[in-house]
Amino acid sequence: MIVLNLACRHEHRFEGWFASAEAFEDQQRRGLVACPFCDSSEIIRLPSGPRVITSTPAKESAERETAAAVQAQLHEAIQAYVRNSENVGGRFPEEARKIHYQEVPARNIRGVATIEETRELLDEGIVVVPLAIPPGEETH
Repeated sequence: MIVLNLACRHEHRFEGWFASAEAFEDQQRRGLVACPFCDSSEIIRLPSGPRVITSTPAKESAERETAAAVQAQLHEAIQAYVRNSENVGGRFPEEARKIHYQEVPARNIRGVATIEETRELLDEGIVVVPLAIPPGEETH
């Protein structure tokens, strides 16, 4: 497993985890690598420092178990969020404003907003938390 430093054409920087450099190149060639911020598939690889492995097998096993537990907790938190919020779909920015300006009763909502709509909401002082929710039975 390698971790690569990547950037999109809009200069958003992020990490990508791949089985190998060849796997990254193959996925990039097939258009499978995209910026998590703007969804651009014009990605470049940035210089990276080497990773020095200092873990023992027992320590790596414990770290994997911890990572799995954290992942399970995150999955449960996302599912609880989905169960306890109203899906307003593409009306998310409009509904968030109505709640913020007390035009409708406060409630937990989720939906879809573009990056620009999210920035506008934040500029207005409306607290929103962009989440990448994996697909499921009813998650967006």
